[in-house]
Order: sequence, then C-alpha cells, then structure tokens
Amino acid sequence: MNNQPAKIYIFCCATSYDESELARGINQQDIELKIISLPCSGKLDILYLTKAFDTGADGAVVMMCGNGECRYLEGNLRATGRAAAVGALLDEAGLGGGRITVIQLGNNEMSHAIREVNTFCARIKNISQEKIPVLQSTGVG
Repeated sequence: MNNQPAKIYIFCCATSYDESELARGINQQDIELKIISLPCSGKLDILYLTKAFDTGADGAVVMMCGNGECRYLEGNLRATGRAAAVGALLDEAGLGGGRITVIQLGNNEMSHAIREVNTFCARIKNISQEKIPVLQSTGVG
C-alpha cells in the first residue's frame, strides 16, 4: 500500500472558475492538490499535462466553460482534445485508468463542478493506493 497522499493537478479556466471557491469546496483527505489557473482552457498544452504526470501527479482535472460559452471561441474544444490525447498516451504506457477528467461548467454551476472534482479525487485516491511497478534501466554492456 502506498501511504503518500494522492497528487491531483487541476487546470482551470480563470474566466469560468473561482480558484479560491474551488479550493474551499474540495474536501478530500489524503489528497495533495495543485490548482493551476489558465487564462483560457485553450492555453492548456499537452506538455503541461505530461509534465504533471512526470512530476508525480496521480490524476489531472481540466476544468473549462461549457460548449459554446468559451470567451475565446474554441478554447474548450482544444483543451478537450489535448486531454484526450494525453489520456491515450497514459493508456498506452499502462497508467490509464481514467487519470484525466474534463469538467465543463454550465450556467455557473460551481457546486456541480466541485462535486465532480471530489468524486474524481476519491477515485484517484483509490487508484493511487495500488502499487505501480517502477521500470528501471539496466544500462548497456
């Protein structure tokens, strides 16, 4: 069993979410949160997501405005595609298991978004308690 807290990165659109309200609403024990506010979810780069997992994240949440509500037209569509691409990479690496989720805010439903994050955190906490084999290089020759 892994005794360390699960590490969750939350990438959120600054125009749709109140970071302080989000932080107050998440009520999970044994979860280490890192909330990263972006000017638009469309600014989320594949590199940001892969770096989160490279630095020890057990899960990542991408929070954005609802379809058709992006102030920058298609930012949320780009972010959804990028999250799916990194999810596919994690699956290919054998780490998948739904470690990335996308949450869209509709009609200022912050309480619904917070419930979704809490549900995701609980699921990731259960996944992170399983041991993941560490691959080590044996070197050449």
